Amino acid sequence: MSPSPNPSSPGPSSPGPSLPDRATRHATTSQTVGPYLHIGLAPRDCSDLTFDGRVDQPGRIVVEGRVVDGDGRASADGMLEIWQADAAGRYAHPHDVRSGLDETARGADGFGRLPAGDDGRFRFTTVKPGRVPAPDGTLQAPHLVVAFFARGLLKHLSTRLYFADEAAANAEDFVLRRVPPERRPTLVAAADGDRCYRWTLTLQASPTVETVFFDF
Repeated sequence: MSPSPNPSSPGPSSPGPSLPDRATRHATTSQTVGPYLHIGLAPRDCSDLTFDGRVDQPGRIVVEGRVVDGDGRASADGMLEIWQADAAGRYAHPHDVRSGLDETARGADGFGRLPAGDDGRFRFTTVKPGRVPAPDGTLQAPHLVVAFFARGLLKHLSTRLYFADEAAANAEDFVLRRVPPERRPTLVAAADGDRCYRWTLTLQASPTVETVFFDF
């Protein structure tokens, strides 16, 4: 006599649990970063992008600045991420397979992360990046790609930092040429002494004052 089937286990012909109708599915609701911004990321401070921290490293620069709102008040509890090419104009990415670049002129690993202080101030060390190709075949001006994260933001803000002493390269840059002339200064860090630059990241201000942010 064959054993009776286990009523708790569906047999081969059992349809099993039904899946919800696809039409009833919805995207997960967006949420702000919340306190986990600092709990999870800020302790992983990598504000020195140089390989060995040498003070005399060729091309080494320091960038200092503040994150402020439209009234000039400090915007605390934020975090910046930096992505850049090295001094030879090469990205630390497997897709960058260009040859003929100076292998000795690297100097930085291309990525940094640092919190802004309670007064909105930040400071990081890197090397000034070389020029990289633009989509139209020209060379872009030396620049850093900057992402800004903070409580209350559903999505990080993306912008660029250029250098005031690269005026000729800035004038022909593929991206800067697409920014209204009166807003370009918000993307340019001013030279301040030997190998030091100052830049202000301004949020929620008038169009001529607020830093230009890009959609991706």
